[in-house]
Amino acid sequence: MKRLHFLRHLPAVLAATALLSGCGGGSSSSTTPPVTLAPPGPPLVRVSGPSPYPAGCGGSMPGSINYQDAEVEPYVAVNPTNPSNLIGIWQQDRWSDGGAHGLVTARSLDGGQTWTEQTLPLSVCGGGDSSNGGDYARASDPWVTFSPNGVAYLISISFTGNIMATGSSSSVLVSRSTDGGATWSNPTTLILDGASAFNDKESITADPNNANDVYAVWDRLDDTGRGPAYFARSTDGGSTWQSAVPIYDPGVNNQTLGNEIVGLPNGNIVDVFTEIDGNNTNNATSDIRVITSADNGATWSAPVTVAQDLSVGTTDPNTGAVVRAGAGLPQMAVGPSGELVVVWQDGRFSNGQHDDIAFSQSTDGGQTWSAPVEINSDHSVPAFTPSVAIMPDGTIGVSYFDFRNNTSNASQLLTDYWFTSSNDGVHWSGQHISGPFDLDLAPNAEGLFLGDYQALTMIGQAFVPFYVQTNNQGTANRTDVYVLPPQPVPLTMSRGITRVAMPAANVYPGPAFRARVARNLQQLLRAENPGWDAFQAQRRKTSPP
Repeated sequence: MKRLHFLRHLPAVLAATALLSGCGGGSSSSTTPPVTLAPPGPPLVRVSGPSPYPAGCGGSMPGSINYQDAEVEPYVAVNPTNPSNLIGIWQQDRWSDGGAHGLVTARSLDGGQTWTEQTLPLSVCGGGDSSNGGDYARASDPWVTFSPNGVAYLISISFTGNIMATGSSSSVLVSRSTDGGATWSNPTTLILDGASAFNDKESITADPNNANDVYAVWDRLDDTGRGPAYFARSTDGGSTWQSAVPIYDPGVNNQTLGNEIVGLPNGNIVDVFTEIDGNNTNNATSDIRVITSADNGATWSAPVTVAQDLSVGTTDPNTGAVVRAGAGLPQMAVGPSGELVVVWQDGRFSNGQHDDIAFSQSTDGGQTWSAPVEINSDHSVPAFTPSVAIMPDGTIGVSYFDFRNNTSNASQLLTDYWFTSSNDGVHWSGQHISGPFDLDLAPNAEGLFLGDYQALTMIGQAFVPFYVQTNNQGTANRTDVYVLPPQPVPLTMSRGITRVAMPAANVYPGPAFRARVARNLQQLLRAENPGWDAFQAQRRKTSPP
């Protein structure tokens, strides 16, 4: 019955295909015809419109391809003083080799039913110049957060040129809104580097216990091969920011990536990240780790390992084409009693054949963690790019993509967006969000790209996904940002159990599995750092033997 519940949300044209394929991920026929796909419709709400940036407004480099009107990598936050007020943000007009023309924000005052867009001076396309701190060719990695008093903050990586290339620069910029996202301050620069370093994968978190405290965190890769986690904070509600400082340095040829801070009810803050060791080798390894601060970021603990990161990445099952997903980038959420959960892509449940969605939890503030378990509902196909949130009653929600409705037709990559929830971390119940849609229409940025992350938030008793998908309308307008506002039957814990979380059968990867993990890490670094291969080649020339 649960499978039939899922199918009611699929386009009717796919119902027969899905029933025949079951959970196996598609027909075995080599002549499967293409499926006619309709644009996404109600109850989904399209948030993004046509690009507000003119084509060719800035940022081109030799070999660059710009995907005008393509939106990727969204994030969203809900105003705690007015749950009808949402602010979303995303990359607009994605480049093939890093970043976008700029970031665009949108606000809703009716719980996500309607939206008003606004450009931001975080790059030259968005109106940035030397007078307002935004004179950069490209912007990337959007994030947004609300303080308990309803003040909103957004953050950007804004940069010009490839990493550590002559004339390049990169910065972390923050802007503040005191009116629910209607207007934004000129950006404040938290850090600015020239050709000696590259700043990446930042996030911003307002302290849930104190409206004066706001935290920004990112990784900073320098020309010596070090990649520490950098941190900056404001203690006066964003009026001023303290100087950025490293808070964890894993050493030469090692780095952090995907730093994200959450605040616990006891006042502690916790930073989760992936540590990549040997980032200049073909034998790189990585672990998901956390560090904790009991004094609002003034000092930090030694790192605690959540789990090995054994993600192998995602590819088109028919063609082998790379899908740039969330491999290597964990997501974390905190529950009402201070419980912490982390989700990520991981290959351990299929012995390295594909990634599933891994889940681990801590009930002691991040000091110890449960063994990873698989929580996606179809084990036979790749699942990728999870997002996580926790309700005030402790219900855990996770959204993710998978290929269960894909067919053998190599001209399409049919992809769906799913949701699963649990009140104990063991028993999980699934619901369908959207799809199928053709992922082959997505921009190609070191792989088919919807974003290294998507977003999941809550309004009342409903989980609310905020995400990007292709809109099945060809290549002139490849992707859009969508939201599923609260529904009469909301995304939340369903009656009936569809899956019990499963541990990995083999926790000791063999050589072939480890080689796939190492290759995925190099692919991740190549995707995250524009000009990564040239940077490494130069380092090999100048480093002593």
